[in-house]
Amino acid sequence: MSIEVRIIQDEEQVVVKHETDIYLVAPTCEETFHGEPEHQKVRKADPEPVQTGKRPDEVGAFLDDDHCVKPETDTFVETPACEEIVNAPELNSESAQDRNFSCEVCGKCFTKCNYLTDHMRTHSGEKPFSCLTCGKGFTQKTNLIVHMRTHTGEKPHSCQLCGKSFRASGHLVSHMRTHTGEKPFSCLVCGKGFTQQSNLTVHMRTHSGEKPYSCDVCGKAYSDKTYLNDHIRSHTGEKPYSCKLCGKSFSNRSPLTNHMRIHTGEKPYRCKTCGKSFSDCSSLKTHTRVHLHEKPYPCELCGKAFTNRSAFTRHRRTHTGEKPYSCKACGKFFSDRSSMARHVRSHTGEKPFSCSLCGTAFTDNSQLTRHLRIHTGEKPFSCLTCGKKFSKPYTLTMHIRTHTGEKKHFCMYSKSIRGLFHKTKIED
Repeated sequence: MSIEVRIIQDEEQVVVKHETDIYLVAPTCEETFHGEPEHQKVRKADPEPVQTGKRPDEVGAFLDDDHCVKPETDTFVETPACEEIVNAPELNSESAQDRNFSCEVCGKCFTKCNYLTDHMRTHSGEKPFSCLTCGKGFTQKTNLIVHMRTHTGEKPHSCQLCGKSFRASGHLVSHMRTHTGEKPFSCLVCGKGFTQQSNLTVHMRTHSGEKPYSCDVCGKAYSDKTYLNDHIRSHTGEKPYSCKLCGKSFSNRSPLTNHMRIHTGEKPYRCKTCGKSFSDCSSLKTHTRVHLHEKPYPCELCGKAFTNRSAFTRHRRTHTGEKPYSCKACGKFFSDRSSMARHVRSHTGEKPFSCSLCGTAFTDNSQLTRHLRIHTGEKPFSCLTCGKKFSKPYTLTMHIRTHTGEKKHFCMYSKSIRGLFHKTKIED
C-alpha cells in the first residue's frame, strides 16, 4: 500500500512517501511528527479513507495547510491518520485569529499583533509618521492621512441626511448618532450614555477625580487633553481658529462654531419645555435651570444664587470691586468682557446685530433679542402670582411690586415713588 502525504509548512511543500515499512519525513516536518508515534507510521489496519470529493486546487492550501490526501484519479481522500493534525487547535485558522496579544506594560489585549505594536507607541512616545507640511508626528499612518486633510481641506466622508462632511470616517459615524440619538457607550456608575468611547472615558474621570493632563506653566490639571491644549493657549495667546466672515479669532474650535451661528442665525438647541432655541448647548443648559428653578452657584458673601458660573463670577466682582477689562480707547475699566465690548462699540459706532425682519441694527445681542419680541409678540416673563406675562424682565419686576407693595425708590419730600414721579413732573 502506498500513501502520498502532502503538507504545506512554512510555504514549502513537503512529500512523505511510503517505502516498505519505513516512512521518510523531510527535515522541515520533523518537529510535526517527532514524538507522535501515531503520526510517524500509518497503520495497515486503519479504516477506509474518507472521500472529500475535491481536487487539490479546490482544497484551500491542501485543507488548511496540513491535510493529508491520497490521489485516486480525479478523487482525493483524507486519511484518518491525519485527522488529529488537521483538527489540532493550534492549526485552526479561526483559533489563530482569536489569539490575544497583550501589552506587557498595562495588560491591555489586542486581537492582532499590529494593533499591539501601535498601542506600544502610546507608552514609548514613538511617533514614526510625520507630516511633511507641519512636521507633526503620529503613532499610526492612518492618523497622519486624516491629519493631512487639515492642510488640503479634503472631507471625503459626508452625511447623507444633512450633507455635513468630515475628514475621517469615524467622525461621520459619531455624527450620525446625533441624528439617530444612539448612545452606545454607557457609564457603569451613573448610567449616562455617550456617542463616543472617548467621551465616556473623560466622563469616568468625573467619578474617579482623575486629572492626568497638567499644565507645565502653572500646574493646573485637566481630565481631558483637549482641555489642557485650550488652557495652554491662555498662556501663549495663540488663537488659531478664525472666522472667515469677520476675521475674529478664537483659542479653540468650540467658540468659533458658536460664533459662526451669529452670522448664520442657526439655533440647533431647542428647549423641550418652552420651545426656545439656542445657538450653543451651554446656553440651553443654563436656560433649562430657569424652568427647574435651579441656581447651583450661590454667593457666599450675600447668598444670592445664579444659574451659571459666568454670572456668578461677574457678581463676585461687585463685592471685590475688581474690573479686569479696560478700554484701549479711553481707559475705562469694566468688570466683565461683554460690558467692555459694548462700550468699545460706542467709540467705533459698530452695530453688528441687525433684525432680519426690519433691518434695525443694535450694538448688543440682548438689545436685538428684546427688539425681536416686538415682531413676535413673545412675552417670556410671567408673574407667579397672577400669571400676567411681560416681554422684559424689568417690566415684570415693576409689576411684582404691585403685589408686594414694595416701593424701591423714595423721595425725600413725599417718601413714595408717586411723590417722586409727581415732583419730577412739576420740575419738567
